Amino acid sequence: MSLPLHAQTLPVPEAAVLEGLPPVREANAAEVAARISGGPRLVVLDDDPTGTQTVADVPVLTSWTVDDLRWALRQDSAVFFVLTNTRSLSSEDAAARNREVVRALHAAAAAEGTGYVLASRGDSTLRGHFPLETDVLAEELTGLGAGARDGVVLVPAYIEAGRLTVGSNHWMRTADGLLPVGMSEFARDATFGYRSSSLPEWVEEKTGGHVPADEVLRVTLDDLRGGGPAHTARLLSSLRGGRVAVVDAVCDDDLRVLALALAEAEQNGARLLYRVGPSFVRARAGQAGRAPLTPAELRPLHGDAPHGLIVVGSHVALTTVQLDRLRERGGIAEYELDVALLLDEERREAHIAEVAAAAAGALDSADAVIRTSRVLVTGADANDSLAISRRVSAALVQAVRQVNATRRPAFVVAKGGITSSDTATHGLGIRRAWARGTLLPGIVSLWEPVDGPAAGIPYIVFAGNVGGADALADALDLLRSA
Repeated sequence: MSLPLHAQTLPVPEAAVLEGLPPVREANAAEVAARISGGPRLVVLDDDPTGTQTVADVPVLTSWTVDDLRWALRQDSAVFFVLTNTRSLSSEDAAARNREVVRALHAAAAAEGTGYVLASRGDSTLRGHFPLETDVLAEELTGLGAGARDGVVLVPAYIEAGRLTVGSNHWMRTADGLLPVGMSEFARDATFGYRSSSLPEWVEEKTGGHVPADEVLRVTLDDLRGGGPAHTARLLSSLRGGRVAVVDAVCDDDLRVLALALAEAEQNGARLLYRVGPSFVRARAGQAGRAPLTPAELRPLHGDAPHGLIVVGSHVALTTVQLDRLRERGGIAEYELDVALLLDEERREAHIAEVAAAAAGALDSADAVIRTSRVLVTGADANDSLAISRRVSAALVQAVRQVNATRRPAFVVAKGGITSSDTATHGLGIRRAWARGTLLPGIVSLWEPVDGPAAGIPYIVFAGNVGGADALADALDLLRSA
């Protein structure tokens, strides 16, 4: 658009942002799949578990031993996810975890005789440890003898959720139009807040000025749609010294053109890292969008109880609205974990046990909701806020573990990124799973655990910041119908 973002009346009608764009260059998933066939495996290090929400029939690991990684590399899939959950960690711990995963992956790939390319999956609303994670991955790959990275390709678009990049500006869809992400509630995140909606300026902001905005390569819709894969591949092949490229995307075709360009650039020797939102993964893996799972497809998966468990840790406003709509539909029994009691060491354990016992008892007659109190408690600084979040999440996990030990729910829904990760790994003991598809188009992922105490129980990963007001209730209706 012609006016700077700060000069707009916001939000902006979507048509105003998209007017005058070059026509879409069609690229189908089968073309991408053929292009990447026999090439290196795409390995997605996911900083929370919600990145699987655009793909289907893809392996997911919550553990990264060499054996686990070799299992994933042996599966018939162009991509797999490793759930690092680093968005919930301090900078130091996030760096250490990335190093640990890459070292194990390098050993596993050598043992299996296969190559790999790494995607660091971050949030489509730009939260997370950037540039820390891609910096650490680049350093580690160099140290392992895989060569220095020529560039980092930043693609935060999430098409289904309305996170679009146009003219290197990143937008999010709201009920009133498109809003620059720098003006959203997510930009005020206590840990990962930012100001810039222009991706080059955001890179400058997040690198503390180390990477000036004018040194960032901009891959625009003119490049993708007008120039096409060969032209875009030449741009990406020009990256040197770890330079950052930011990429526009409004639809899946844009991302598939990018995927074809990346395959060509990498075949010609470019060594790249990706920092991406969820939609890129589907495009780069050569998958087409799929319809949500049907009741018939869900029916073989279930626990022992006639009803399911919903675990809510997310505090964003959208989650609160979705909870309200779920209450209006009925059929739930609701139990609150009081954050004040969870932070009180003397009363914490008894409070968790009381809530878990009540929720387990309710599963014979209703879907049980365990949620944290809705007043957000923050710390004195970003790390203190993260520590509080981890304490609260640990309590939710403990409650889930106690419920599942008493009565295996028909299904488990986890609402919120950190909540989803901790519930999967610590609450349900999932190490290996398959992301089977979505309950709602492109935004709510269903995992089938293949091991541990939750084997066979549908596990639903539901990000805090996606879907409309009725999304949680709609997902529950589908699960109930199965």
